[in-house]
Amino acid sequence: MDAMPSSSDDAATPASDARDQHILDDTVFDTDGDTLREECGVFGIFGHPDAAAITALGLHALQHRGQEAAGIVSFDNGRFHSERRLGLVGDTFSRADVIARLPGNSAIGHVRYSTTGETILRNVQPLFAELNAGGFAVGHNGNLTNGLTLRRELIRSGAIMQSTTDTEVILHLVAHSKKTRFIERFIESLRALEGAYSLVSLTNKKLVGARDPLGIRPLVLGELDGCPILASETCALDIIGARYVRDVEPGEVIVFDRHGVTSHKPFPPQPARPCIFEYIYFARPDSIVGGRSVYDVRKAFGAQLALESHVESDVVVPVPDSGVPAAIGYSRQSGVPFELGIIRNHYVGRTFIQPTQSVRELGVRMKHSANRAAIEGKRIVLIDDSLVRGTTSKKIVKMMRDAGAREVHFRIASPPITHPDYYGIDTPDRAGLLAATHSLDEMRDLIGADTLAFLSVDGIYRAMGEPGRDPALPKFTDHCFTGDYPTGLTDLNQTEATPRQLSLLAEAS
Repeated sequence: MDAMPSSSDDAATPASDARDQHILDDTVFDTDGDTLREECGVFGIFGHPDAAAITALGLHALQHRGQEAAGIVSFDNGRFHSERRLGLVGDTFSRADVIARLPGNSAIGHVRYSTTGETILRNVQPLFAELNAGGFAVGHNGNLTNGLTLRRELIRSGAIMQSTTDTEVILHLVAHSKKTRFIERFIESLRALEGAYSLVSLTNKKLVGARDPLGIRPLVLGELDGCPILASETCALDIIGARYVRDVEPGEVIVFDRHGVTSHKPFPPQPARPCIFEYIYFARPDSIVGGRSVYDVRKAFGAQLALESHVESDVVVPVPDSGVPAAIGYSRQSGVPFELGIIRNHYVGRTFIQPTQSVRELGVRMKHSANRAAIEGKRIVLIDDSLVRGTTSKKIVKMMRDAGAREVHFRIASPPITHPDYYGIDTPDRAGLLAATHSLDEMRDLIGADTLAFLSVDGIYRAMGEPGRDPALPKFTDHCFTGDYPTGLTDLNQTEATPRQLSLLAEAS
């Protein structure tokens, strides 16, 4: 029988809460919400004596998937131990005393950017519950599009919720199941879910991974010193010297225990539709996603963009850092020289003073600076991976002109974002998406560019090695560009909420 988690998880004092909030407050402004943010990353390891330390390293590699909070749950000698904190992984898990409070040879971890639930300690994952069969911890990457509906049903049946995140629904579904074996209860719970999820779960005997039937969110299997590892991306395997084994398949439930590994396929087979934004923006360039190098794919996006919308110019300039691979591809395809016309300041953030309103008005200059020597008097092609609200793009175009650029041509290495996401990407509603409310000419005028062009939807498929997008059977989840949502949207259809990641707290009250 599993014991309750160690008290370190609940030891946050008012002073530490204030400290954690200060960490978030000191983070550099997010350019008026003009970025896309992924919900989280997950990691798990089974049977290794350094489980917690390895998990912390894996979370460091996945930090790009969520910077608001991090947590680790370990299991040792009949007892679960938990450390969960707001802030970056290194703020807590680089300390030897914290790792020492996470003994055991099995652990799971999570980094979070919230798309459902507030940024408060009780929403930090992995979540833990004591069930009648023992302890159960779970970390979730994705978003449940029926999480609110399930939450209401569970509350009506007597469930007492401790967080406002949709992940807690999974704990209660497992607890409510009448099946006898844990894995049967777990699978029965998955059948009730709608939307996107990659899960890592830990019991007193098992490490369990699961991926939604369409494989919208990534999950890979690795091995280190004979011990299995689950992670959101292969870069988390590389940092610890682990061997990549394979991707967890869409709809697969994979279980590791002292007897070995078992794989379950509880869902009817259907064509996979992984999220295209993993390739465009979210995954680290050095990761392999779905058998494809993310770095190579992003260069291919840029090359395809050059084929579709080349313009006479002198230099190709990436918007760092995410625009760099596409700019390399554009430069090689077009023959226009690549230059670092914008230099990113990697040290802006928590080490910078709390921005005042006047400093905020300086906007992008805190994070990016023009390299005047590379752009003055030249016709430049700016390459970025996406355009959301347009506020950042407008500031960067102005920066280029202030630095002496003769012409500024903006090229986006993805199609126009016209629809919000409900699968774990924090996007504005349609009214906040520039491409959903403005024509191409209007967008160009708003950001102040001489010309503006996006990669076409068919072009993004061609860059992925496909002949184009098959509307009858698209290979990727691309609803942000097409409005083609691959799953039901139960919560959205049952509420008057604005079409964004739904707030379980607001809707359940």
